[in-house]
Amino acid sequence: MRHPDGHEPEDRQPDPEQSRRIADLSPDQIQAIDAALLAAADIGWRKVAFLVATVMTGPARVPGIADVYYAQRVRALVANGSLVAQGVLSRMRYSEVRIAGEAGVLKPGNLFEPDSGRGSTDSGIKPT
Repeated sequence: MRHPDGHEPEDRQPDPEQSRRIADLSPDQIQAIDAALLAAADIGWRKVAFLVATVMTGPARVPGIADVYYAQRVRALVANGSLVAQGVLSRMRYSEVRIAGEAGVLKPGNLFEPDSGRGSTDSGIKPT
């Protein structure tokens, strides 16, 4: 469903039952989800929705856990520096991530990425 301004809304929040299931996750299950998300990531940009779908259909899937939780874990991996993001992380279809590290860090003078041809959304500068 689109907003009147033409933009899709942010990803929904878990409902009360999903929130209960999320609260019941063990540290090992959360670690397995995080590891699977990192394994699905790459040094190139990948849509957050792709990572979420990959993990939700793989062995780290936890029945009853909504896609939005997996997207929340992606945001946590960005926050702890494991992944680098561009786009709007609250909208998994409108954000991309990649593995952090030498290839994932933009430095002054390196605003454009030769592998993608896209500028960093952090710089505010767009390629011409």
